[in-house]
Amino acid sequence: MKVCMLAYTFYENDNRVRRYAEALAERGDTVEIISLRRENQSTEEVINGVRVFRIQERVVNERGKFSYFFRLLLFFFNSSFFLLKKSLAYPYDVVHIHTLPDFEVFAAWFPKILGAKVILDFHEIAPEFYANKFNVDDRSIIIKALKLIEKASAHFADQVIFVNHLLEEKLISRSTNKEKCATFINYPGLAFFTAFTGRPTDGRFVIIYPGTLHRHQGVDVAVKAFRLIKDKLPGAEFHIYGEGSAQPGLENLIRELGLSSRVFLKKPLPSSEIVRVIAMADIGIVPKRADSYGNMAFSTKILEFMALGVPVIVSDTRIDKYYFDDSMVRFFKSGDDEDLAEAILDLAKNTENRDQLVENARRYAAANSWEVKKHDYIALVDKLKAGQA
Repeated sequence: MKVCMLAYTFYENDNRVRRYAEALAERGDTVEIISLRRENQSTEEVINGVRVFRIQERVVNERGKFSYFFRLLLFFFNSSFFLLKKSLAYPYDVVHIHTLPDFEVFAAWFPKILGAKVILDFHEIAPEFYANKFNVDDRSIIIKALKLIEKASAHFADQVIFVNHLLEEKLISRSTNKEKCATFINYPGLAFFTAFTGRPTDGRFVIIYPGTLHRHQGVDVAVKAFRLIKDKLPGAEFHIYGEGSAQPGLENLIRELGLSSRVFLKKPLPSSEIVRVIAMADIGIVPKRADSYGNMAFSTKILEFMALGVPVIVSDTRIDKYYFDDSMVRFFKSGDDEDLAEAILDLAKNTENRDQLVENARRYAAANSWEVKKHDYIALVDKLKAGQA
């Protein structure tokens, strides 16, 4: 089988896309990825049996809705033309498109004409994401247009996949039908996210956030919380790995609070490197805001922290309370830096509670690993190709 995946992402950093691609490549399928390129990256590379084509360079610095949309539109045209050329030489059996944007699915128009089956994988919910990112009223004409695009995109696809069950419920209610839907949350691959032993004994207590830097992620709340605990935990440091629209504001906040020697904002690392960095941390934080978007956005990092044996503090969003409970993670009130500071101190000082959370979380991650769930995805692809889905 020949499969192509389109994703407006940096492939080497996107564990969800990599898990799908490598699962198919491992069993002998030909898998190609069309994705973004960082400065000085190669335009073509083979990673674990997957051929990666990086067709467009991107710097994650969009501050306005028009520059953001222009880059998405440019990727759509570039990927559509690239797919056309590739399909003429060697048609694909399946094309798997990862959002955002939803309309990227239409880049597969020519492979679909040639008989390829098209999967649309909703990583995000575009209207809510856009409204949150650019502070747009959800009753605006832009949001209404995005909902129409969402519906048309889902209709064009032969199969729709969702990143969590709450997202599935919402989109079935407004954009698609249940018969063509499936849900795969961001299951960690235990072979990749294996707990490392021997954390550093240098007197530091490292708190970590690895992920995108947008307002809904609430990283500013975590920085403010760190200010409240820094004198009570003299060896504590807060390491932030990521990039995004909130980065300049975070840099200013860190300086204003006088935390430059204790809070470190670092560039994102490839998955193969960040996994070891996370494993060496003492506490992971997922501080999302419980707004219309944050309540629906499942954080990949929670299960990865769990698989690596790192206790995690999570804001009490609807989506995270849907999947997890107090026996696995330490919840705090979303947006409340004082409550987050209290949670950090509690886990830092209560080693027995921390160890119990880690043990329960590891069991949960093992039962919800990609090794267990990937066979369902492979079966779905095979069924789709056979015309039975």
